[in-house]
Amino acid sequence: MKKTIGYWVCTGLVAFFMLSGGVADLLHPAGVVEGMVKLGYPPYFMTILGAWKVLGGATILAPRFPLVKEWAYAGIIFDLTGASASHIATGDNIGHIVAPLVIAAITSASWWLRPEGRRLKTV
Repeated sequence: MKKTIGYWVCTGLVAFFMLSGGVADLLHPAGVVEGMVKLGYPPYFMTILGAWKVLGGATILAPRFPLVKEWAYAGIIFDLTGASASHIATGDNIGHIVAPLVIAAITSASWWLRPEGRRLKTV
């Protein structure tokens, strides 16, 4: 029971971060565009990231499709570690560097705690 609760808390947090961040990227509000440009990325990149974030967040919540979930978890980790690396490369403050890594750790916990029905079958 504790494992199930831990899984859903972690998964809910990750889904929230991905879905809300993805929607923000898709809507292109001025502050988010400013942050992306500060990191050296063109604004159109937000549309690409936003779509993938929304799809990834929805996928880890959805039942079934364990192979697609594996890809979603990998994509989320790539996004978060890439965000941290981008903040390091631009000399951003420690909060902007660490925050994506904390979410990546929560993502890893979600993946690790996932129930049997959400795992790939091993041969």
